[in-house]
Parts: sequence; structure tokens; C-alpha cells
Amino acid sequence: MGWMADETGLDKCQANYVPLTPLSHLNRAARVFPDHDAVVYGDTVMDYKTYHRRVTQLASALTKAGVEPGEVVATLLPNTPAQCEAAFGVPACGAVLNTINIRLDVDTVAYIFDHGGAKVVITDSQFLPLTMEAIAQMEGPAPLVIEVPDPVAGVPGLGEQMDYEDFLLAGDTDFEWIMPADEWESLALNYTSGTTGRPKGVVYHHRGAYLMTMGTVISWRMTLHPRFMAIVPLFHCNGWNHTWMMPVLGGTVVCCRDITAAAIYDGIADRGVTHFGGAPIVLNMIVNAVDGDRKTFDHTVEVFTAGAPPAPATLAAIGEMGFNITQVYGLTETYGHVTECIWNDAWDTLHQEEQSSIKARQGVAFPMMEDVTVVDEQAQQVPMDAQTQGEIVMRGNSVMKGYYKNPEATTKAFANGYFHSEDLAIQHPDGYIQIADRAKDIIISGGENISSVEVEGALMHHPAVLLCAVVAKPDDKWGETPCAFIELKDGATATEAEMIAHTKTRLASFKCPKTVVFQELPKTSTGKIQKFELRTFAKTL
Repeated sequence: MGWMADETGLDKCQANYVPLTPLSHLNRAARVFPDHDAVVYGDTVMDYKTYHRRVTQLASALTKAGVEPGEVVATLLPNTPAQCEAAFGVPACGAVLNTINIRLDVDTVAYIFDHGGAKVVITDSQFLPLTMEAIAQMEGPAPLVIEVPDPVAGVPGLGEQMDYEDFLLAGDTDFEWIMPADEWESLALNYTSGTTGRPKGVVYHHRGAYLMTMGTVISWRMTLHPRFMAIVPLFHCNGWNHTWMMPVLGGTVVCCRDITAAAIYDGIADRGVTHFGGAPIVLNMIVNAVDGDRKTFDHTVEVFTAGAPPAPATLAAIGEMGFNITQVYGLTETYGHVTECIWNDAWDTLHQEEQSSIKARQGVAFPMMEDVTVVDEQAQQVPMDAQTQGEIVMRGNSVMKGYYKNPEATTKAFANGYFHSEDLAIQHPDGYIQIADRAKDIIISGGENISSVEVEGALMHHPAVLLCAVVAKPDDKWGETPCAFIELKDGATATEAEMIAHTKTRLASFKCPKTVVFQELPKTSTGKIQKFELRTFAKTL
């Protein structure tokens, strides 16, 4: 018998148990930080009491419009205040938030409307034509459409649908939020990129999002009142859950509709931005900004970067400019980042290039995760020898509930009690994970495995290269050979022979590209290079 053999009367009750939800953060912030800046966009500054009131009105208006708990409310919005308000207002009426990628084609948006069963769609005026075309293609019932003009960006309303501000006015300011009775209730529905077929609907629960907001504060070493710039699209993993996190610390979301170097420098210098997240393409944008876009600032800006392993050369350059970069890693299925490259002070004495190479590692698990590791095809731990490749797998509270209406895919993803990422990586002796490639991006040439990430890293050291991507090109002799697609810096020139020769100074000869194409690279809304398009093109070369 143990100490607690008799637990009579030790039950959960309202006094000692409340389901975890990020909604609690904004309720608290409205009481604790009522007059502090909550959301900034252009010259518009919204404090927490106003933010909370507008979210309450949105939740009430949605309820009056017939939205029932558990139903889906979709958005087609850039990083504007309306998207921040929807992050809280939609779940505050018990509904499930479905933020949709504004760059998708009409057919895919129509599929998402149908598959998710959207009851209401809140759309920016710029994307109202896309919204209406998609609704026209739907097989199911059409959702109610709410239009959000954006006078800050000079995007006027078209006046064809209910105006967002008018819709809010229909809501009651004393509406009582519908908090989850169970923290496992669905909070959000996010669709994967769908590059190999129809996108899958990833379902988040309230518990996972709440713990993401707590784990991120710890890992980002945040204190009260950070000023966070929303650069990662708020439709992508709900902005890595950062909008839900800001009220925890009375932080400020600085909205950024159009991501440019000038906008980022303006936010840092003029708005005091202290934190932001972004793909490596954003780091490149900052490093290569023209003088007219640059501004000076006297504080360190903390940056989470993810989406692809950043080139060590980029990390070295931006580290000298007042930015402290932390590499993180995750997927839509994990609410965003779930590993981080925590810095070890023992690395301070290493050469800068070695430090940058370490910073490019994906690292170790965030606090809210139970385990993140690398396994072989038999689901066994790979040797931590910095050489043996395996698949990154993870388990913990910030893993999705599953794929909506797709139990087969869910079962496959959760095999052996872990979520399977399909990302290939090695593990160092200290346990730090380093991505080698997506499984589909490995190039097998003459029986040898070549990591496209490694080749890209070598190319990025060339001073003329802005961005690059390496994919497999079919080859009669070798099966596949590396084909490099390179986007040059403005005004720079280079030749195929020059690039191949450059990589030979850093790589074994068989790993070097055999073909080099100079062109602008196709990118997703989050700045990821769309390799599937390049693979298709490489087959024609």
C-alpha cells in the first residue's frame, strides 16, 4: 500500500481542475493588462480591453448567425487584426477555427470549404473573388460570407457581402464565452500543403495549443511585454500559436500584411519589435536588404527560424546584424515548432563557421513534448553517431488529434505510439537532431545517398547566391544526379561551371550538382521552396 492508498474525496472539481485552453489567456490579459497594447497595425493600436471586447462581439455575432459549438468557421485573411480576433472569437463561441492559405487555388479552397463544412467564411476584400468562386464550386451548402476591408493597406471593401465591422456591431459585448468542457475538444482545423494530392485536415485540441503557448515562452526566454511581429502567416499552424501566446505576457502583436525587408526593419526600429518567426527566406531578405530599406536599432531581436534548414552562411551573416537566431522544427501536425537548438555555452569558443553549422541543427524537444527522436525502419532508435539516418518521430501534448475524416492516414501517422514526420535526420551524440532531408528529397546516385540539404548548404556559401534548391534529375547512367536551381542576388552573375567548381571545394565530387539552372524559385506562402515543381521541371531537362 502506498502513501495515497485512500483517495476518498480527492476528485476533480471546479475549484481544482479547469480544462486547458488558450482562451483563458485573453480573459486574464483583459483583467491584468487592460490598457496595454495588444494588437498594432499601421497607425491603429488596440489595447487589451478593446481586443477582448471585439473578440466577445465576434463570438456573439457568430452565435447569432447560427454557428453551433463544434461547427467550422473559416478565414481567408492575411496577417491583419481580424485574423487575430478570429483566433479567439471563433473558439469563444465554441466553434472550430479553419484558417485557410490565401495563396491556394479556387479548386482547393472549394475542397476545404466542403471537407471542413465551413458555416461562415471571414475573408479579406482582396480574396473575396477567390472566396466566391470557391463557393460556386462547392458541392455542399454555401457558408455565410463576411468581408473584411483593409483601409490600412488601401484595400477597399467591395460591398457585396456583410461588412466585418457591421457584423461585429450585431454582437453583444456581455456575451459569455463558451469555454471547452473538455480540453480535448477541437480548437482548430488546419490543412496541409497537399503537394501530393488533396490536403489533409489537421485537427488541434485546446490542451495542445495551451501547452504550446507555455513551452514557447520558456524556450524563447520571454519576459513581460514582448513585441512580436506576425511574419509567419497566421493561417500556417495558426501562426505557430504565437497569437494565442501573446496575452500570457501582455505582449503586443505587430501585424505585417506584406512581408518585405523594409516592413521588418520598420517594425524593429519604429515599433520596437523584439521577436518574430520566419523561414530562412526571411533571413535572406534581411541580410540582402538594400540600404534604403535598412534601419538601425539598438536591441537584440530574437528570431525563430524554421521551414527548411537555414544555410550556415546565412546564419553567420545575420548573427552579426543584431539578430539572435534559434533554429526550431515542426510540422502542421505538431502545432508548429516542437524542437529547438538550445545553445551550449561550450560552443562559444568554436570558429564562427562551426557555430553557424551547429545553429542550423533542429535540436531537442520543447518542454511540452514528451519525446522527439530518430528511428530506423523497424522503429528502433538509431545510433547517435551524427551519421546514421532515420526518421524523426515525436510524441507529446502538442501533437494533433488526427486527420479529419481520414482514420487510415491517422493510424499510419501514429504507428508505434509516435507521430511519424517523414523527415530524415541524424542524431548527434548529445541527442541533437539534424535534418538530412525529407524522405522524398534524398537523391540516390549510383547507389549513394546524397542529401539535397547538404548540397544546398555548400551552394549558399557562394556570394552570388540568394536562394537555391537541389532536386533529383533522372540520369540513364547514375539513376539520379543532383540538379541545382539557383536564384541569384540582384545584379549578380554566375555560370554553371562556376557553381559546380564552387561545390567541389566543399563536397565530395559525386555529391556536386551535374546541372545548374538559374531562375526565380517557386515558393509557398511561408517561404518554403516548392521542390515538387522543380522535380517535375528537372525531368524535362
